[in-house]
Amino acid sequence: MATYDKVRAKKSLGQHFLHDEGIARKITEGLLLDKTGNQVLEIGPGMGVLTKYLVEITNLQLKVIEIDRDSVAYLKRHFALLDGKIIEGDFLKEDLDSVFSGTFSIIGNFPYNISSQIFFRVLEQRNRVEQVVCMLQKEVADRIASRHGNKTYGILSVLLQTFYNIENLFKVPPGVFTPPPKVMSAVIRLVRNDRKQLGCDEKLFVTVVKTGFNQRRKTLRNALKNLTLSSDVAALPVMDKRAEQLSVEDFIQLTQVIEKSRAVQHGV
Repeated sequence: MATYDKVRAKKSLGQHFLHDEGIARKITEGLLLDKTGNQVLEIGPGMGVLTKYLVEITNLQLKVIEIDRDSVAYLKRHFALLDGKIIEGDFLKEDLDSVFSGTFSIIGNFPYNISSQIFFRVLEQRNRVEQVVCMLQKEVADRIASRHGNKTYGILSVLLQTFYNIENLFKVPPGVFTPPPKVMSAVIRLVRNDRKQLGCDEKLFVTVVKTGFNQRRKTLRNALKNLTLSSDVAALPVMDKRAEQLSVEDFIQLTQVIEKSRAVQHGV
C-alpha cells in the first residue's frame, strides 16, 4: 500500500487509526459469534484495520458504516468484498432498520468524542443489539464496567449494566495509533443480558439515575429533591446514600417505590 493512498486522520472526527495488526485481530476475536447471530455492523472502519479480519470470518454478514468520505473511498478501492455493504453515514442518525432486519452485533474503534452518544444509541436499540465489542478511551471503558461503590461508577455504568453484561477485555497503549492519542485506550465487550422489563416506568428510572448522579456528592434525599418526593419516600434509609452506592437493582427498586408513591398521591 503506497503512503499517498492512506487516509489522513481528521481531528474533527476524533480519528486515531490503529496500525497494530495483532491488536486489530485480537479485537475482532472478541466477538462471541457462537452466542449471537452472524449479522455484524462495524462502526467507523477507517482504512479497514479491523475489517480485513472480519471479512475472513466464515458466514459473517458484515456491513460497515463510515461518516468520512475519504475513508469510504479507500474502503471501496481496497475491499471488493464490501461491495454494497458500505454505508456512508452517521451511526447516531442512521435508520438501523434499513441496515439489518433482526438482531445484530456491533464492533468498532469508537471515536472518543462520541463514544458516550454511541452507547446511548445502543441502549435505544438494545432489543436488537446483541453485543458490542469496541475500543475507546480507557477512562470511559473503566466507567462503563465499574461496579457500584466506586468513584468511576456513573450514569452510563448503571444504564448499560441494566441491560448488558460488561467485560473489560484489555488495555491498548497510545503508540499503536496514528496519530497517537494522549490517553490510554481499552477494549470492552457488552453482551445483552436476559432482562426484558424493568418492572417500573423506564423514563422515570432514567430520570432517577441521571438526577442522582448529577449531584453525586449529595445524598439521594438532596439530589432527588426536585423530583418532589413524598415524605415517606424521602424518609427511606436508602435516601441517606449517594448515587454511586446503589446497584442497578437498587435503582430499579427505588424507582418502583417512587412510582407507587406517585400513583397513591394521584389516586391511581
